[in-house]
Amino acid sequence: MDKKLHIVGGGLAGSEAAWQAANMGVEVILHEMRPEVETFAHQTGSFGEMVCSNSFRSDDHEQNAVGLLHWEMRAANGLIMQMAAKHRLPAGGALAVDRDPFAESVTQALLDHPNINVEYGEVTELPSEGHWIIATGPLTSAKLGAAIQAETGSERLAFFDAIAPIVYADTINMDVAWMQSRYDKGETEEEQKAYLNCPMTKDQYDAFIAALMAAEKTEFHDGETATYFDGCLPIEVMAERGHDTLRFGPMKPVGLTNPHDPENKPYAVVQLRRDNALGTLFNIVGFQTKMKYGAQTEVFKMIPALEDASFARLGGIHRNTFLNSPTLLDDQMRLKSRLGTGGSIRFAGQVTGVEGYVESAAMGLLAGRLAAAEILGQDLPTAPQDSAMGALIHHITGGAEAKTFQPMNVNFGLFRPVEGLKGGRRGRKDRYKAYTDRAKQVFQEWLDTQDSGQV
Repeated sequence: MDKKLHIVGGGLAGSEAAWQAANMGVEVILHEMRPEVETFAHQTGSFGEMVCSNSFRSDDHEQNAVGLLHWEMRAANGLIMQMAAKHRLPAGGALAVDRDPFAESVTQALLDHPNINVEYGEVTELPSEGHWIIATGPLTSAKLGAAIQAETGSERLAFFDAIAPIVYADTINMDVAWMQSRYDKGETEEEQKAYLNCPMTKDQYDAFIAALMAAEKTEFHDGETATYFDGCLPIEVMAERGHDTLRFGPMKPVGLTNPHDPENKPYAVVQLRRDNALGTLFNIVGFQTKMKYGAQTEVFKMIPALEDASFARLGGIHRNTFLNSPTLLDDQMRLKSRLGTGGSIRFAGQVTGVEGYVESAAMGLLAGRLAAAEILGQDLPTAPQDSAMGALIHHITGGAEAKTFQPMNVNFGLFRPVEGLKGGRRGRKDRYKAYTDRAKQVFQEWLDTQDSGQV
């Protein structure tokens, strides 16, 4: 039996899995089809490329489940969190990164690791032997996707994911826009001014929504259905749900004061977040779209301060796929149909039905450790259920209802209750702190058993 670990896919999950397994002393072969085989969304051949947003979301590890995942990944010597810290950009209480240098650093770290070898080229079949992690993400190639479908005997669940546009900073009218994070959140002035804000009056908002609704959209092919992640909805889909949906979503005007007109509160605000360290690029926050390119430029230039904007990248939409993990994977993330063959096939990342960069990387971290332990002959249980990582893996491999399974972000609704604490909004702060304290304790204990050789 081949004692090497083969990982297919060099995204966030595959990169983290390779790093974790290699650090446990296992020889890793990382298979990546880019740049030989391109995808709709990727722009480079780098590992760990962030294709949609440049944000890992909240970094609050005491009151936010995503921030708690950050903490757990850092505690586990995670590569993605290390490189995110190295290339961090101001983003209020969020963890945003300069995406190209970030991916280049992830790539270099993997290439420099003595236990990791990279093989470029497309993997088109599920292997019949050996230890494998499939971390091909939501853009799994058609051939490999067909092989997975043939193996599982079930229809792949499909959804559509949209990408937000990026604007050149020097084309934004700063006589209209201003820099401020909501509620001035952040410990430094740079963090408190991490977002660029474009205010709208009611008339401007009404005209924008009308143009958005009338704009020409990408059409789906026959047989395709438009099912989206709730966390990554195109703005026009949100607008279809109600005239004011965007104003209570990504365009909410709360926590902001326009220094150009401090006496009048904006009716709606479009926010942009810095997309690179130079500050020359900004992405429009929450503005994923399926509008056609010509329509995008017309509609987005209706936003005050963007009337003369130039776009480094327009938005887009692409098909993504994920597994019905509650029926297909065990709690070690292994494909059930391949158990007992002497080897194993694990899945990690977004293809397992988790939503978000952080969640995908966390599932890669877990899969890498579990696979390495199996190769080394160690009996490593999956992450404890009361940790953020454990709550997420428990949900996707058994806690969720298979018939209605949809991609899921980590959230405190996945956590087991802590006895003796109040429910409802008033008790939320204490409840969340109890969740995070408990999670840190059990996750650290899980790590300590591995460090002490008790597994």
